[in-house]
Amino acid sequence: MNFSRLRFVAERAEIGEGREVLMAFKVPERPGSFVKLHNILVPRAVTEFSYRYSEPEHGWIICSFYLVSKSGPEGGISPSDRQREISEIVSQLKDLGIDSLDLSENEFAKSHIRHLVGGRSRVDNERIFRFEFPERPGALSRFLGSLTPGWNISLFHYRNHGADVGKVLVGLQPPPNGDADHSQLDAFLEELGYPVVEETNNGAYKMFLCA
Repeated sequence: MNFSRLRFVAERAEIGEGREVLMAFKVPERPGSFVKLHNILVPRAVTEFSYRYSEPEHGWIICSFYLVSKSGPEGGISPSDRQREISEIVSQLKDLGIDSLDLSENEFAKSHIRHLVGGRSRVDNERIFRFEFPERPGALSRFLGSLTPGWNISLFHYRNHGADVGKVLVGLQPPPNGDADHSQLDAFLEELGYPVVEETNNGAYKMFLCA
């Protein structure tokens, strides 16, 4: 059995045991929504996160993460504990204006939709960056907490592959205030200290993600 097959088996086993959850979120399309969602999910380990700006009012996110409920005697999380924890997450997010849908048993979503989130979109002033985040707790929190208020995240794609670093694609949209905001963004990237490559002029981005 090759490594790709092993990864597939491991992913399905974790979902089957109830440890990992695949969910969709409908969030208000405004700065700060990512931080609110992230704060509810912490301290759960996020294993996948896919989002692309599509319309001014709302954004749709697919996210998978591990539940923190204790395992039962058989090794997995009991159905009642699983449902209780998911219900708590859904309720907390609802209070913040974020709608949720559990896709863990949705074969269509698991096999196809999770890989097709996003597509081409017109985002003014967008810049695209490919990061390497350290695979440790707090790496995403540090990134989100360092963003200047008013900057919009227009794209975010991450999936855990079991490596020491997480490969993350991010679209950032500073306010259209000329060179000042772009200089501030460049300073933020340097201070953050994560390895980063700008892909704004990449032909694949322009073909598949930029309308």
